[in-house]
Formats: sequence, C-alpha cells, structure tokens
Amino acid sequence: MRKLKNVELHRPGVDEYRKTQKLPVIVVLDDVRSMHNVGSIFRTADAFKVEALYLCGITGCPPHKEIHKTALGSEDSVDWKHFPSVTDAITELKAKGYTIAGLEQTEQSTFLNEWDIQPTDKIALIAGSETDGVSQAAVDMCDVLVEIPQFGTKHSMNVAVATGVALWEIVNHL
Repeated sequence: MRKLKNVELHRPGVDEYRKTQKLPVIVVLDDVRSMHNVGSIFRTADAFKVEALYLCGITGCPPHKEIHKTALGSEDSVDWKHFPSVTDAITELKAKGYTIAGLEQTEQSTFLNEWDIQPTDKIALIAGSETDGVSQAAVDMCDVLVEIPQFGTKHSMNVAVATGVALWEIVNHL
C-alpha cells in the first residue's frame, strides 16, 4: 500500500475553498489563550468545512506567527470574526437561529454521542479556555451542554482535540 502524495488528494485552493458551501456550524472560542490551539482549531475547521470561527475575548486573531505555525494557511481559508466577549457572539448567533452548544461538563450536560443532532440544525459550538473551560456566562446562554465521555484519570482534554472530536460527531449528523 502506498501513501498518497498531497497533489493526489485533489484539495481545492484557498479561493476555490472559500466559494464552496460550508456546513451550518460556527465554532466559538471563549478566551482560548494558546495561539497554537487557535491555529489547530482553524485547521480542523477547514478540514470539516465549518462556516466560520468566532474568536472571543482574549482569543488570538490572525495574522499571528504562532497561529500560522499550526494553522498552516487555514487562517486564510476559514472565515473568522472577533468579538469583545463570548456573550456578544452568542447573542448574534441566537438572532440567526443557531443552536448554542457548549462543550463543557455540567450538572446537566449530555454525552456528545447521545446528543440528538438533526440534519437541519445550525450549530454554534462553544469551546472554552485551556484552564477554565467555557465561561459561566456562556454556559448560562447555551441551549445544550455536551461533554465528551472520558475514561482515564484526567478530567479534560486539550481544547483543540476536544473541538475536533465534537466537530466529527456533529459532521456525522449533518
């Protein structure tokens, strides 16, 4: 078995990609500190053709060399917007009819694999900071809170990894 060369993958260029129809999913980053995590999430958003990234609060924005290091150019293909606060972003998304889904462990969170996603849903997935997770202000505005089942000794995953896992589950339903 032979590995495929990049040219054999037939990926679109940035201009062509920007014109393609995206999934009705917006990833909202709530005070994500690490530029490497932001860049990784840009790259994952590109892979799953999400509509946009909303970068909130202290979350870094392109252009930035540390974002570029892990985004590898996807910061140019994925639409993004900055908001002073996550609540500003959520308010806009609610007005546009998005289901607001916080990726957080709460008293009433649903396991990601048990979340009833409908093919017609428009979803805003909120991922929180590396140390504090999704802010309480954002949790209070969510329509649903989902968590990834975990079986090890740690209580959380890296925000970029968790976002990728959640996006895969969402994509499988949309």
